[in-house]
Amino acid sequence: MKILVTGGAGFIGSAVVRQLLENTSDTVVNVDKLTYAGNLESIPEQLHSERYIFEKVDICDPSALKRVFQQHQPDAVMHLAAESHVDRSIDGPGDFIHTNVVGTYTLLESARSYWMTLPVDRKSQFIFHHISTDEVYGDLPHPDELPAGTSLPLFTESTPYAPSSPYSASKASSDHLVRAWQRTYGLPTVVTNCSNNYGPYHFPEKLVPHIILNALAGKALPVYGDGSQIRDWLFVEDHARALITVLKSRRIGETFNIGGHNEKRNLQVVETICDLLNELAPGKVKGINNYRELITFVKDRPGHDARYAIDAKKIQQELGWTPQETFESGIRRTVEWYLSNQDWWQRVLSGAYQLNRLGNDSSTLGVQQGE
Repeated sequence: MKILVTGGAGFIGSAVVRQLLENTSDTVVNVDKLTYAGNLESIPEQLHSERYIFEKVDICDPSALKRVFQQHQPDAVMHLAAESHVDRSIDGPGDFIHTNVVGTYTLLESARSYWMTLPVDRKSQFIFHHISTDEVYGDLPHPDELPAGTSLPLFTESTPYAPSSPYSASKASSDHLVRAWQRTYGLPTVVTNCSNNYGPYHFPEKLVPHIILNALAGKALPVYGDGSQIRDWLFVEDHARALITVLKSRRIGETFNIGGHNEKRNLQVVETICDLLNELAPGKVKGINNYRELITFVKDRPGHDARYAIDAKKIQQELGWTPQETFESGIRRTVEWYLSNQDWWQRVLSGAYQLNRLGNDSSTLGVQQGE
């Protein structure tokens, strides 16, 4: 099977590429524009595989996509390319609309045109897998706002969409486009919506790596508001396994929610990272006896959702997938990875990987807190 993965140099996309090349016999065509968060060094060994092809292509470029489809003749598409940082979407929503909405439309049309030309046997086996987020559902009631003992609701595959940020609105738009192309044109599609991912090779603007690297540098650990916002945390390698499982199942027209069964307050996440660094990297910062001393509460961001939580029963019952990592085991693996891979994240922070590999300007590599 030949799988075209968009955004395969990103955080989740690179995990998918690594797992496909390590655990299957499939060929991977990685299509990535290599924006500030795209990094080919996130798939180091796999770059040399005979089953791996990289195409530096913008999904908003229809002529380039047409060439890629015609040249490589994929059997499936896994669409992960997206602008994904909420804070950036608040500061500059245009890029999110362009990539997440226009880009998804362009990719759908390119895939549909290609699919229509396939012989009957290949056409019947083709699938377009769109990877999305639980943020399209908006937020859920927070336990602090409910009477004690109240059963807490979860996002299901039938939860109505109510996005709060420009980012989540753009992803909701792309989800609707994918479903419309399936219903109107018959393009065989499947959609997955995941909870917050974390793990190795995560770009440092997101909460978990941002906290780890700020702590190691002795910098403030910013926490929005009082840190009570709740997220369901999913280890990225578990997510990659789930995505491959969904793709191979070919459940056309279906939606699957993917979650880690790990609801944690943001402050709990930050404190857990501090405690692990106290154990694994004691004494790295002069004048600090406990990394928790660096925690700083900052003004909350506009429209900050109170709680996300995924009901992942459907993928467990119908496809047999469950996460292998608990939050405790996954966050330990993550902290250990960042401690052992200083060269990788230092090159990311400095922009060296962009300059050396791609000749790109690294001036956009600002680090922000976010999910």
